[in-house]
Amino acid sequence: MSEADPRKDATDATRAAHAAVAASLPPDDGGDFALAARGFVGTIPDADVPGAWSQRPFAFLDGERPDTVNPSLWRQARLNAMHGLFEVTPGVWQVRGFDISNITFVEGRQGWIVIDPLTSAAPAAAALGLVRQLKGDRPVTGVIYTHSHVDHYGGIMGVLTPEDIARGVPIVAPEGFLQAAVAENVLAGNVMSRRATYMYGGLLPKDPKGHVDSGLGKGTSTGKVALVAPNVSIGHTGQTITLDGVDIVFQVTPDTEAPAEMNFHFPQFGALCMAENCTCHLHNLYTPRGAQVRDAKAWAFYIDEALAMFAGQADVMFASHHWPRWGEDPIRAFLGKQRDLYKYIHDQTLRMANHGMNGPEIAEVLKLPPTLEAEWHTRSYYGTLSHNAKAVYQKYLGWFDGNPANLNRHPPEAAGRRYVDAVGGADRVLAEGRRAFDAGDYRWAAEIVGHLVFADPAHAEARALQADALEQMGYQAESGPWRDFYLTGAQELRKPRPRSDTPRQASAGQLRTLPADNLLDALSVRLNGLAAGDQAIAFTVAFSDTGERFAVRVENAVLHHRAGEAGPVVELTRGQLVDLVTGAETLEAAGIVGDGAAELGRLVALLDRFDLWFEISAP
Repeated sequence: MSEADPRKDATDATRAAHAAVAASLPPDDGGDFALAARGFVGTIPDADVPGAWSQRPFAFLDGERPDTVNPSLWRQARLNAMHGLFEVTPGVWQVRGFDISNITFVEGRQGWIVIDPLTSAAPAAAALGLVRQLKGDRPVTGVIYTHSHVDHYGGIMGVLTPEDIARGVPIVAPEGFLQAAVAENVLAGNVMSRRATYMYGGLLPKDPKGHVDSGLGKGTSTGKVALVAPNVSIGHTGQTITLDGVDIVFQVTPDTEAPAEMNFHFPQFGALCMAENCTCHLHNLYTPRGAQVRDAKAWAFYIDEALAMFAGQADVMFASHHWPRWGEDPIRAFLGKQRDLYKYIHDQTLRMANHGMNGPEIAEVLKLPPTLEAEWHTRSYYGTLSHNAKAVYQKYLGWFDGNPANLNRHPPEAAGRRYVDAVGGADRVLAEGRRAFDAGDYRWAAEIVGHLVFADPAHAEARALQADALEQMGYQAESGPWRDFYLTGAQELRKPRPRSDTPRQASAGQLRTLPADNLLDALSVRLNGLAAGDQAIAFTVAFSDTGERFAVRVENAVLHHRAGEAGPVVELTRGQLVDLVTGAETLEAAGIVGDGAAELGRLVALLDRFDLWFEISAP
């Protein structure tokens, strides 16, 4: 180990854990590799999109598995490294491996219908360029968002131009899409974006001791992200639309993998899109980056409904991640076991909860039955049995386990100081942590030493030991997100990010493309209530780029808005408002003056600017 790279090798305990996993895995007949390769048409070298995405750093996956990677995750990582344009069925193509998600192209009468335009614009544009090069230079005549997660809509400006949007190219999404996307990616956007740096390993080196895969795909692209509102809403199951001459039958699946999601069938192609409701792994009922807990019971119900509606009419089933299934019998078998995977976790968690067990206790003992455990596509590459059981518990019973001792526990820093004192001081905590580490009990080592880190974040030995324990847990993890969480935590404990005197803000890209109503709503979570105190603010904002006027008020330290008038008027564009809120512009520099501008200035002075790089692994 060099001074420049403080990362450690796998310990004997980690190598033994890997051997045990390898011995328990299902037989591998190469079937998934054949499915993932089927229909390959062509690609670009290393799927390389300068400045945004590349598979080149993952070349090490061509070698032998190192001791620092779980053998099951290594297999999934190699599958997810396959990239390029693939024929799903005549008339339907996918580009896979250009981002964490897939982008699908359906041949319409005049052009391409695009399903899920990736996370950012550049990879989406590269994928569109590839399909145009290999299958025809045709315009984009429609876009479908399968659901409200950013890796399925954020790259839309790579496939549509502002002129396309202005002239009303159809953008189809499930009802409630915009509200769900704003809630997750704007209202909670800063904290979720920061936690996503842990979950997707974006700060880690791409190598055998760092990020190897996200389970769901290789990783997330970077670059321009936009949230463009849909103009066609799908509100009920059985709703059928014709898009560029192609009939599409929809099934709405709310509160499954996303609050707003939908599956759909193309009768003329015999092709079923299962969105992100059925992919080649166990998905998240709770995502560690943070989001609303998902409804496992509803998820299973909608998969069963899809089986009844579409399985007998589908020759191929594809999804927003991973590779397709071909043939009625394989499709039925796959959907049936995916359905039962989520229903089993739901039912067994509640069974044990009704016996009085709490979430962590259930998570520790929940196991899959043999018929589900025998499948590769039910494994914990992304979601895990552990945190999904806790999610079901939370869905029904909340964060509190009923034990009054846990009703009002101390927060981490205060608890940390008390734990260190109770154990007998820092040296005693370190000694116990080292004993646990040497015994291969990395969970306990990380927990006990973590109290010392929060009691004294400058304690170098504590940070180093907790990092070592987290690192070994990362090496052992089958779940890509668990690995990335552990290894990113270890990295930040060893190399703390320098603090900044000014907030290091996340991109305002999604704010700029929001409808005016949603933009004003997003400002409400920035209002510092204690600073606002008893102030009353009222003005009318007139957006010159949309022609809309909104009454804006602050009362009782709460920001309200509604269509209409409320006091003096200030006129500006949505982009100017975003610039004011983020500090990129001032009222004076923008030449925005008047009584309305003064009221707006009072409001802006009360709005927080969020720092993306807040601490997670230390106080």
